[in-house]
Amino acid sequence: MGADAFKRYGELKLSKVVFITGAAKRIGATIARTFHRQGFKVIIHYNRSTTQARALVDELNSNKADSAAALRADLTDRDATMDMAKKVVGIYGRVDVLVNNASSFYPTKIGEIEQQTWDDLIDSNLRSAFFISQQLAGELKSRQGAIVNIVDTHSDRPLQGFPTYSIAKAGLKAMTKSLAIELAPQVRVNGVSPGAILWPPSLENDQDPDVLERRKDTLARIPLARLGRKEDIAEAVFYFATEAKYITGYTLKVDGGRSLI
Repeated sequence: MGADAFKRYGELKLSKVVFITGAAKRIGATIARTFHRQGFKVIIHYNRSTTQARALVDELNSNKADSAAALRADLTDRDATMDMAKKVVGIYGRVDVLVNNASSFYPTKIGEIEQQTWDDLIDSNLRSAFFISQQLAGELKSRQGAIVNIVDTHSDRPLQGFPTYSIAKAGLKAMTKSLAIELAPQVRVNGVSPGAILWPPSLENDQDPDVLERRKDTLARIPLARLGRKEDIAEAVFYFATEAKYITGYTLKVDGGRSLI
């Protein structure tokens, strides 16, 4: 998005509101800072990351008073999720953008997947996103708002050893298309599908020769030959939420071209 668009939104008074799930840290926190910097009030959801959530809210409010708030909920707890969704509009009196970013990510082995594990990954990645979207649909319609779902490259190319996660993200991509039809014409629904943005825990040790070799192999399969930035995802989300007025039901791959190989 061009600098003029960012400038235009930065000049707005803090009136529009974005609600972001899983926004206490990492990509979610970067999305929160991006919207806040461009004039939005921000409501962040968190679960276990209490310290990070409080620090982020304090940071944003120190820049502009009463411009950020937080709500806690375990998205695998269905009652808690719906209770949170019902409270969102009451914080600032409106919601204009919903970003379904929250996600659990861990391997599951075929033959050993139990119902609890299935429910945890499906609930955190898909079910909660749907029911939060449904709860806020009326409000978003009244604001001519937008929903942006954080999908994953593995929604198209399942990651071996992670079948439940891959299935959940594929469902989220399908949900993006379905809700785009169901909520049109008032609400636009799109997705952003990150590629390699942050090294997973298994590749964080830059002193381990084996890790460095595996990193090299990963980068060799990315045409742009580097990891993406959290800001790359946040800027794509902001574009879909505010500028892409004639785009709905589309999932954008932000992966440095990795899906081409």
